[in-house]
Amino acid sequence: MDFAFDARTRELRERLLAFMEEYVYPAEAVAAGQRARLASPWDTPAVFGELKAEARRRGLWNLFLPDPRYGAGLTTLQYAPLAEITGRSPHLAPMATNCAAPDTGNMELLAQFGTQEQRKRWLEPLLAGEIRSAFAMTEPAVASSDATNIETRIERAGDAYVVTGRKWFISGAMNPDCKIFVVMGKTDPDGADPRRRQSMVLVPRDTPGVEVRRAMTVYGYEDHDHGGHAEVVLDGARVPAGNLIGEEGAGFAIAQARLGPGRIHHCMRLIGMAERAIELMCRRAAGRSAFGGELAERGVVRNWIADARVTVEQLRLLVLKTAWLMDTAGNRGAHTEIQAIKIATPRAVAEILDRAVQLHGAGGVSQDFPLAQLWAAARTLRLADGPDEVHQRSLALRELRKYR
Repeated sequence: MDFAFDARTRELRERLLAFMEEYVYPAEAVAAGQRARLASPWDTPAVFGELKAEARRRGLWNLFLPDPRYGAGLTTLQYAPLAEITGRSPHLAPMATNCAAPDTGNMELLAQFGTQEQRKRWLEPLLAGEIRSAFAMTEPAVASSDATNIETRIERAGDAYVVTGRKWFISGAMNPDCKIFVVMGKTDPDGADPRRRQSMVLVPRDTPGVEVRRAMTVYGYEDHDHGGHAEVVLDGARVPAGNLIGEEGAGFAIAQARLGPGRIHHCMRLIGMAERAIELMCRRAAGRSAFGGELAERGVVRNWIADARVTVEQLRLLVLKTAWLMDTAGNRGAHTEIQAIKIATPRAVAEILDRAVQLHGAGGVSQDFPLAQLWAAARTLRLADGPDEVHQRSLALRELRKYR
């Protein structure tokens, strides 16, 4: 795919590929070993600091931010192939390069909508990789795929806002370095426009009334390297009025601005996960024999590998088209394509990973290979940032409008 990229992107790709081979892949086992010896599984293994320092030294830092004041100044199309490469080791590489969700979305949000004071206090340490953050939107008591259902209250009280609600699957919140929550709730629960009822507010982790209650597992995984996925209770948490992001009633629009780039980042990393799966399939097939011959000689195995390659090439082109549209027509102009990649990519990559697991037998579901955890991540992304059915509904309505 080098023919599709400009000289800067090609150079960054080569630099990032070398970093993956020399540092990230060898660090996977090191990180697991260090974590087993930590006092708390949520503490960060020392190797992460080493990876971050090397990434910064190589100029592989904050690649996702298009604003050159804060990041590398890359377009979405330039960043897309880099995100794919980090997806080959999704629990290490994004963190090593300071390109990990949910921090990426929160940094974009603060860069675009934050006040000067908010950027100074929270964006700058996030850009430096000194702290982590979380995005608190999903709730257990309502269908959060419809954001208008959210029940958390953000109530004005003089020169402060008081936040009350219960959130869950708040990614990154278990990490002790997570210092700030971007919380979405309702400031005008009875407003006439259901999309103007929500607002976003910054809630520091140490605010009285904030309780990180428990870690939520994802198919049994706690995702320690990612910072976990927590249930968070806000019981009358009071923050200064200056912690409001944007204006009251802008929460829904800000969320949509945040989620567009996040979805394409997820999809490109998923393609990297699929590439890792294809590599592991080929190595396994070429090095394993059963019933008198190599697995690579079996027709069904060859079909799996061929289908995986065709699928990945199709997905990559669709995602790159979406990235180009986001750069040239904006998120709104790329709306249909963003939904299309969000529907197609997790579903297809989960199927590729499932076949890779099958080819590895018992090893495929074990901790000795990354496949089981990669599959869990891919399957979960059929829910995260909006379930398949929500995107299918919206995309179909757009198609139908052409004929009405």
